[in-house]
Amino acid sequence: MMTTYIALLRGINVGGNRIIKMAELKNALEALGLKDVKTYIQSGNVLFRSDDDAINIQDKIEKEINRVWGFDVPVVLRSARELEQLINNCPFSDEEIKTAEQASGKESLYISFMVNAPSPEKILSLKPYENDNESYHVIGREVFLLFRDSIRNSKVANNLHRLDAHSTVRNSKTVKKLLELAKEMEGQ
Repeated sequence: MMTTYIALLRGINVGGNRIIKMAELKNALEALGLKDVKTYIQSGNVLFRSDDDAINIQDKIEKEINRVWGFDVPVVLRSARELEQLINNCPFSDEEIKTAEQASGKESLYISFMVNAPSPEKILSLKPYENDNESYHVIGREVFLLFRDSIRNSKVANNLHRLDAHSTVRNSKTVKKLLELAKEMEGQ
């Protein structure tokens, strides 16, 4: 059975480094046998369908990127169903998000997607960085981040590496758009 997946690539096309053109990425992933490949914005969001399992797909994509472009790019994979569940289970209320966005004047809710769930000890290592301007909740393989200031000034975001898990961060608008595109793919 075909599953719709979303691949989130970490750290490509940022500041003129590790450049991968989306059309070339699409072609490379189609060559791996992935179906209905679509990219969304230049920051490494790819939707596709496959009947292979997530671990094999992730490994294939990472190896292909290294082979074609010559650098390592961590890939985090979620199914459309997983993406929908995490959006529906956001630990922050609509009111908390609205208040944070009013305070910051911009997008305030972000999600860090990790390859593996961190240990309880690693999760506790973030606690000292939480403050009045930023909150977080770790649920499984995601860290939900809410900023009343900017992600650029965030002590929590700057210390996500303490979780010892490959991760990549997306704002909630991007995540919701990816889910919308995935649902459109499933409606084909």
